[in-house]
Amino acid sequence: MARHGRGERAASRTGRAWVFRVRAVVLTLGLFLGLTASASAGTLAERVFETTLGNGLKVLIVEEPKAPVVTVQVWYKVGSRNEQVGKTGLSHMLEHMMFKGTPAIGPKQFDLLVTRNGGVDNAETQMDFTGYYEDFADEKEFEPEHRVVIEERRLRIDDQPSNVLGEVMRATAFLAHAYGRPTIGWPSDMQACTQEDLVQHYHRYYAPNNATLVVAGDVKKDALLPKIQSLFGGIPRQPDPPKVITQEPPQTGERRVSVRKEAELPLLFVVYHAPNLTHPDSFALQVLAYILGGGESARFHQKVVYEKQLASYAGADYNPVHVDPFLFGFSAGPLPGKTAEEVEQALYAEVERVQREPVTDRELQKAKNQIEAEFIFAQDSVHQLAEMLGRCESVASWKLLDGFLDGVSKVTATDVQRVAQKYLVADNRTAAILIPMKAGAAPAGAGK
Repeated sequence: MARHGRGERAASRTGRAWVFRVRAVVLTLGLFLGLTASASAGTLAERVFETTLGNGLKVLIVEEPKAPVVTVQVWYKVGSRNEQVGKTGLSHMLEHMMFKGTPAIGPKQFDLLVTRNGGVDNAETQMDFTGYYEDFADEKEFEPEHRVVIEERRLRIDDQPSNVLGEVMRATAFLAHAYGRPTIGWPSDMQACTQEDLVQHYHRYYAPNNATLVVAGDVKKDALLPKIQSLFGGIPRQPDPPKVITQEPPQTGERRVSVRKEAELPLLFVVYHAPNLTHPDSFALQVLAYILGGGESARFHQKVVYEKQLASYAGADYNPVHVDPFLFGFSAGPLPGKTAEEVEQALYAEVERVQREPVTDRELQKAKNQIEAEFIFAQDSVHQLAEMLGRCESVASWKLLDGFLDGVSKVTATDVQRVAQKYLVADNRTAAILIPMKAGAAPAGAGK
């Protein structure tokens, strides 16, 4: 996902020390953390220890001795949301370069060391954050990895009809905000990306005061903290990165878009602008998403899939873990002989039913039970627990997790009806339809 003079190159190498050191530190922590044998209990707020080093690095530690497992994660508050027009995909490209080695550890050697010690390493780039387990690369590694990222886009986006439709849908829903740009980058930006672009992006965002270190598992914080301070505390603080100031203006009318792509069947995506996790309506929207599309007993499946037999699947999705307001969405796959428009109207009928009539007590409680079960079960995995903390801290605060179940439990049928009436309206809606084409057929309007 440029060549420069000797002085500039030296400065660039010095600046990379933060990421070089992070990778060595993560490895060191993974190899030398001692295992313990104590019991964990209490609320999430009681279990998470938080501190901030003098250089601004936020540190979260969770003593979770249920299994002899430790996860070490470094989260940076940067993603496609922070990229400039014409420079999309830089955060994702840097993620790839982090696997390419350092002056002290050759290419692929870090992965081999981790594997030999029974571990795995990985990374991810999203709209609002990037989670890293690796370091920056030497210039000779740029072009090969550049080609890998371009090929990744072809395989993951361009050759996948549903992903092409999703990309076009987000670009249509967001006219001003960077959420309308793909995390992997637009093809022309990816082709034009240079080593110097990556270096500048790195210097701008990859600093301790823009990162969170999360350690969770069979550890003791009192033994761990001195190691963290010793290994991370000396990394210099950098200037605070620039803030993203562009906000998406309110949508004032339905937007519709279609994509013609080789596929067997049509596909439907519908999204509405919705608030993020810091907004009190996020709890009711979570419940609404489960009532409409949270499994085979939810309304969409029962009406559109089972009773009317219009689609093979129909679901709803709401992910509020973003810095800025994002989307509440539906998706459905029409059956052979059925049109996307038929399915679309059937989904809207179910939305209008929620807007007219309060949901039943049984539906309300079932949705709450599903949300609670998934939230609690996710914490059984040390890695998922650390990931939840890292994601939430990157967009707002991990402490919001501690009040999540309480917020969900207080949602009423009236709240669900109210948010459906407020957000799921035509003027706030973007609908995207995949029009299937036969292999070799040219799109409408294409030249011979």
